[in-house]
Amino acid sequence: MKDNFAIYLIVMAGITYLIRMLPLVLVKKKIKNRFLISFLHYIPYSVLSVMTVPAIFYAASSMTAALAGFAVAVVAAYFEQSLLRVAALSCAAVFAVELIITII
Repeated sequence: MKDNFAIYLIVMAGITYLIRMLPLVLVKKKIKNRFLISFLHYIPYSVLSVMTVPAIFYAASSMTAALAGFAVAVVAAYFEQSLLRVAALSCAAVFAVELIITII
């Protein structure tokens, strides 16, 4: 079992290294294509969204509370509130909805 873990760890480290190293080695010129630059600019936001949104819906004990927290976060972000305020408001909304659900 320990031998398999070491092999898995070495393979994962190698793949992670290759993913980070290959673009630096293969792309030596400055990227001038506006579409490609725009695409690369938005990758961190899309990856963060893909990782965060599912966690939002499974973190709360009920889907209703999760949807309420998500809705509050979207509205607060739309009105350009700070990240701390968006997080605090969405947590408060989830807490309030879960509290209401347990009382009812």
